Amino acid sequence: MSLNEDAATLATVPLFQGVDPARLKLIAFAAERQTVPAGSVLVAQGEAGDAVYVVLSGEADALVTTADGSTIRVGGIPAGTLFGEVALLADVPRTATVKATTEMIVLRLGADLFFELMNEFPAVGVAVMRELARRLDRSTTLLQKRG
Repeated sequence: MSLNEDAATLATVPLFQGVDPARLKLIAFAAERQTVPAGSVLVAQGEAGDAVYVVLSGEADALVTTADGSTIRVGGIPAGTLFGEVALLADVPRTATVKATTEMIVLRLGADLFFELMNEFPAVGVAVMRELARRLDRSTTLLQKRG
């Protein structure tokens, strides 16, 4: 994909609604584009977080290892999704492992770029908060079903 295609894909991500196309192109340029083979771990639960990821294509699973050593799939991560923000926003280790279920193409946005984006575009920050709230609700529901 070209820089223009990456920027066009970013424009389809709900998180980036309202960000002007020129800025999306700069984000795509500043981000690191990665191809991830199916079965690969993108981030591991417990490791330090230094970036967020935007899935341009492909899918992954979010997996949490519990205190008893079992692994729970807490959700799927389809194209158009941002992940990895919890570790940055809360300054905590990664809360889940993300494993590619198909080959993926992702954009890796370092912490500085992510925080700059949130400061420059408050609507992005609100979208991140809404997504975090949805994930918390899904996790709570999942835990209630297990109990």
